[in-house]
Amino acid sequence: MADVSPTPEQRAFPQIDTTVPHSARIWNYWLGGKDYYEVDKAAGDQFAAGFPAIAATARAFREFLGRAIRHLAGEAGVRQFLDIGTGLPTADNTHEIAQRVAPESRIVYVDNDPLVLAHARALLTSTPEGATDYLHADLHDTPAILRDAAGTLDFTRPVALILSGILGHLPDYEEARSIVKRLVDALPSGSYLVVCDGTDTDETLRETQEHHNEGGASMYHLRSPEQIAGFFDGLELLEPGVVPCSRWRPETSTTGTLTEAHAYSGVGRKP
Repeated sequence: MADVSPTPEQRAFPQIDTTVPHSARIWNYWLGGKDYYEVDKAAGDQFAAGFPAIAATARAFREFLGRAIRHLAGEAGVRQFLDIGTGLPTADNTHEIAQRVAPESRIVYVDNDPLVLAHARALLTSTPEGATDYLHADLHDTPAILRDAAGTLDFTRPVALILSGILGHLPDYEEARSIVKRLVDALPSGSYLVVCDGTDTDETLRETQEHHNEGGASMYHLRSPEQIAGFFDGLELLEPGVVPCSRWRPETSTTGTLTEAHAYSGVGRKP
């Protein structure tokens, strides 16, 4: 009988299911990207019909992340970034922003979407002075993330841990806090935590998200600003604290008149 076992290459590149919407691909669609399927566009359009500001909110997420990375790579002097739940590559990815400020920066991306894995070559670019790597792993598997990231990052030196738009995919808040704590505990003093996630501060958004979650795929759980602030327990919050992401050290924005993005963000330093 012929051997039908998957090859190492097939095991390394999981199959992409184009029949079920995926959060990273929907997000890519909202950001104006091109790496999505019709099922993702349909889910994104359905969500936007209920909450038209979702695309602007997605851009506000992205702009906050850019501002936070520029501050950390610049004024804070961080040279290592662990970006978990990175999603699909768009303009100004973490490594591009950090290495623009500090070319020697080292970045590890982590995601569990096979489509992101298929686009890893787009992420695996770096300045000659720095390094960029990609891990296909799940947020729950913190030991594997930390073990494999250590091949690129030096965990005796400060690391910026980025969790943008990922913690809402964990239905249990206490589990989310536990995962964040395990990751932060593994980082040395002087490291930073960057978090941005959707909040339950808008009734229309809450209703739209609940309806979206009823589909059973690509579920996301909005949390209160107080719960998001709880991820920073034990850390020194940078000014202005945990605030709507559009209000965290704002610069010129492409989000137009969006001033109260229904996503809260913050940056905290480990003492």
